[in-house]
Order: sequence, then structure tokens, then C-alpha cells
Amino acid sequence: MQAIRVSKFGAPEVLAIADVDVPRPGEGQVLVKIEAAGVNPVEAYIRTGTYARTPALPYTPGADGAGTVAETGSGVVSFKAGDRVYTSGSISGTYAQQALCWERHVHRLPDNVSFAQGAALGVPYGTAYRALFQRAHAVAGEWVLIHGATGGVGIAAIQLSRAQGLMVIATGGSERGRALLLKEGASHVLDHTTEGYLDTIKPLTNDRGVDIVLEMLANVNLGADIGALAKNGRVVVIGSRGSVEINSRDLMARDSAILGMTLFNAGETDLKAIHAGLIAGLSNGTLRPVIGKEFPLAEAAAAHAAIMEKGAYGKIILLP
Repeated sequence: MQAIRVSKFGAPEVLAIADVDVPRPGEGQVLVKIEAAGVNPVEAYIRTGTYARTPALPYTPGADGAGTVAETGSGVVSFKAGDRVYTSGSISGTYAQQALCWERHVHRLPDNVSFAQGAALGVPYGTAYRALFQRAHAVAGEWVLIHGATGGVGIAAIQLSRAQGLMVIATGGSERGRALLLKEGASHVLDHTTEGYLDTIKPLTNDRGVDIVLEMLANVNLGADIGALAKNGRVVVIGSRGSVEINSRDLMARDSAILGMTLFNAGETDLKAIHAGLIAGLSNGTLRPVIGKEFPLAEAAAAHAAIMEKGAYGKIILLP
């Protein structure tokens, strides 16, 4: 079969297509025929070799994918050959025509969801769900500000928020992206390239501020985020590319909190809850992953370059 292999850390060009042996499932493992694989920013960071967690070389990237079960190992009771599934983790990597996964990282894909949409679920929707409900403990009626909401995590957060009765203010850097945010259910959309755009938060919330901020670029926005919070507000840091200085008195005045998160820290119980919630939302149509760009598997390097560009719009997918 064909798979993307990384033999040395570096620029996107280190992603090379190669012929590799098809892995065979052992006890508790599932082999999935991949119809679509999701591309996530974290995979680009790992590829450079500078991320906190790096795999042994050579390796095949990817945790998110969707397709059909090709084969199951001994002890697997939840799936059989031919089942439509999506993955939230992989032993062998999903940038490939087939991927080996532990049974706990394989989930049923409802018939109304395409394989491309299924490949958009694991990291983006899992991150948004964990940030909103397991870290910020969001409840219906609260206001949430979602920064840089036009990418996979942001769109997931809008849909999850609206499904649970939260009111959403979302930001985007392009007119096309902001139109998408309105379409996906944001109550208000702001242009984060405009100076002072956060000054409109108080008027939009009856001079109250937002209860939750989902922050994708904390090194740029965190200080200003605190000023947009209501009393007892929470900022969840999902992404950051450097250090930042804040005035802790702003936190004290609001009894507010800054919460860090990574999906890697979610335990098995948390992950079960996340995917039960996602599957329910997919089945009833409240969750609808948006696909921005699709690349052939051999163009994984172009996909990695695209995911780091400004102006994100939906999810980037590889097609084996």
C-alpha cells in the first residue's frame, strides 16, 4: 500500500510517499481502509521536530481518518469488516491507504456523514468539545467568544456551542470566512484584523462581557481576552506560538481563570464522553464538518503548507 513517510524532521518536503507493507491487526486492534485523512496543525509542528512530543523516525503522520473496517484482530467486539468508521488515533498513521488503530480509537460513522467529514472529526471536534465542556464547563445561556473561528476547531466550536444553547461571537480575517461563521450559527461575527475589534464585545453582550473565550493564538490575544470577560469568565488556551505578558489584576477583578488544554491529556473516560457527544450530534445533524480543501495523498507536503497559511477555511483533507 502507499503511505506518507517522514524519515527526517524538517519542512513540508520531508513528507514523501512510499510503498509500505499493510499492517496486520493484533489483539484489540482494527485495520481501517482509509478513504479520507484529516490534516491538523499539530502534525505540522511534529513534522518539524520541535514539538514537545516527537515520534521515532521513520513514521507515518496522522491520527484522524475515515473509511471502512478492513480487518479486526482477536478480542475486537465492536466492529466487523465493512463497518463505516472514523478514527481518533492511529498506531501506524492515517496518511496512508490503510491504518492500524486500537479499538478504542475507532468510532462508528453515521450514514449521513461523508468520509471526508468523518476525517474532520477527531482532533478538531474533540478539541472543541473538550475546551467547551470539559475545561470551561460551558452551560446553556452563556456567551462564548471564538477567536480565529474559520478553521476546523473554530467551526466545530460554533456548532457545538449552538447545539448546547450558547450564544456565539466569532472572529475571522476574511469576508469569505466571516460569511461562513454566520452560516454556521454565530450570533455576531467580528473582523480580527480591525484595530479595537474587541471593544465591541461589551455592547454586544449588554455591557456584560463573554463567559468563555476559546483562544487559538494566546501569544497575540490573551491580554486583551481578559478585558472582554464577564465576572467568573474563563479563557481556554487552545493554541499559542510564544510567550505573553498579562496583567493579573484583570483576572482578580473578574474572579476569572485562564485554562490550558491539549487533547493529548484527555483520559479514556473523557474521550468516551467526547465521542458519544460527537456521534449524537452527527446523527441528528447539529454537527456538520466543513471541508475546505482536498489534496491527493501524494501532495501531503502541499497540504501541510496550506494548513499553516492565514485565512483558514474549513478542514483540509488528504485522499489516499
